[in-house]
Amino acid sequence: MKPPRRPPPPLDASALERLALRYVERFATTRGRLRQYLERKLRERGWEGEGAPDPAGLAERMAGLGYVDDAAYGEARAAAMARRGLGGRRVSEALKHAGIEERDAEALRPAIDARTIDSAIAYARRRRLGPFAAELPDRPGRERAIAAMLRAGHGFDIARRIVAMAPGEPLEPLLDRD
Repeated sequence: MKPPRRPPPPLDASALERLALRYVERFATTRGRLRQYLERKLRERGWEGEGAPDPAGLAERMAGLGYVDDAAYGEARAAAMARRGLGGRRVSEALKHAGIEERDAEALRPAIDARTIDSAIAYARRRRLGPFAAELPDRPGRERAIAAMLRAGHGFDIARRIVAMAPGEPLEPLLDRD
C-alpha cells in the first residue's frame, strides 16, 4: 500500500510568482483567469509569505510584462467561435466568462458583428439547416432549428431567414449586407 501523499507546502511570494509564470507559459489566458487560478492555489495550499497575497496585482504585473494579453486572447477566441458557427451573444458571454474586461469586449464588438452572417451560415452548414438540409422540415422541425440557432447565440431574424430557406437555395440573398 502506498503511503499517503504529503500535502504541498504553503505558498510564499516567490512560489506564487512561479505558479503564475508556469500557468502563463502553458496556457493562453486572461488576467481574470490567471487571478482565479492563483486564488484557487492559495485556498488549496494556504499562505506563508509576509503580508497578504495579491493575486490580482500579480496578474496585472504579468499583463504589464506582456505574458497575458486580454485583447489578443479575446480576438482569437471570438474568431475561433465564429468559425465554429456560434453567434455574437454566445461569443460575448464566453468572453465575459473568460474574464475579459468590458472595455476590451466592447473593442471586439465590431469584429464580432462583422462575422454575424458568416457564423450563422457556418452553423447552418454544420447542423444541416435551411439551404443545407436534405429536405424542408415541417413546422415543429423549423421551430427546433430556430431554437437551436438561438441557443448558439444567433439573432432571431437571421435564424428565421436561414431556416426558412429551401434545401439547395442559393445563399446570395443572405450575403447581401446592405
